[in-house]
Amino acid sequence: MTTANSKPKTIIALGLEGSANKLGVGIVKHVYPAGIPTDTELQPEMIELANVRDTYNPPAGEGFLPRDVAAHHRATIIELLNQALADAKITHQELDCICYTKGPGMGAPLQAVALVARTLSQLWDLPLVGVNHCVGHIEMGRAITGADNPIVLYVSGGNTQVIAYSQQTYRIFGETLDIAIGNCLDRFARVLKLPNDPSPGYNIEQYAKRGSKYIELPYTVKGMDVSFSGILSFIEQLAKTKADQYTPEDLCYSLQETMFAMLVEITERAMAHIGSTEVLVVGGVGCNVRLQEMMGQMAIERNGKVFATDMRYCIDNGIMIAQAGALAFARGFTTPVHD
Repeated sequence: MTTANSKPKTIIALGLEGSANKLGVGIVKHVYPAGIPTDTELQPEMIELANVRDTYNPPAGEGFLPRDVAAHHRATIIELLNQALADAKITHQELDCICYTKGPGMGAPLQAVALVARTLSQLWDLPLVGVNHCVGHIEMGRAITGADNPIVLYVSGGNTQVIAYSQQTYRIFGETLDIAIGNCLDRFARVLKLPNDPSPGYNIEQYAKRGSKYIELPYTVKGMDVSFSGILSFIEQLAKTKADQYTPEDLCYSLQETMFAMLVEITERAMAHIGSTEVLVVGGVGCNVRLQEMMGQMAIERNGKVFATDMRYCIDNGIMIAQAGALAFARGFTTPVHD
């Protein structure tokens, strides 16, 4: 291993996340005792300094509009920023870079947070680092769990993908052909008029725990890809037209069991394809205990292991953006202010 400079190196990064209804500000410290290596994977000592978050929640039965989410982010971000700096017990003069979610996500909220990042960059004379939201989830999951080279199941409100890392690139093995699993859960929660606090998916999970009667639903796996629009349409009709026959608990239970089985199938197929024995589950839906149980059972049968994080890290947060951004910054990557 060679290093650009053998002297110890420390990077403190601020991360701003606002791609959907969660607004997060995080600060991470990376320590390289022997300097930053130039020819091996970066594996700094990671120290979490701050990770604060605020959520925009519309009324039960309603979704959130991009303009309302952006207004929430604009009204809340300065308070969160001050809280994060206070929690980290540092000032902005100690920061090395400002990292922000460049995409993917909802346009208006992304723009609101990017504007703050650019403003802080110019006010504090610090370099900007634009971060891919998906990579942020993965890098934070790897850092927290210690997973080495896993198949990644990325499941959230806007994404459903099976990913592996090869030749310094994240490669998508399979994904949803239509809507993301989190979006499917959110939309069904609105049909049942479940609260949005703390999240629709969490409330569906609680209902599913009380369900016991499995209802057969459409199961759509096409090679390495899945489809959730058909199952959503089918179960919405059951909820609206046969409420006397099926309880909300049984509907939620059946929806989870069916969709999670689809995810287990394509994840196992990816593991077999590349010979991996590790699965890392990231994204907001990755908090679901039943999904972790089903994925864990499959991994055990393959002499493998599942890695997952809790709600501090699987739900959108600022420290995952700081984590991925600090790694990119260590390699010399920055984003021009006009980008």
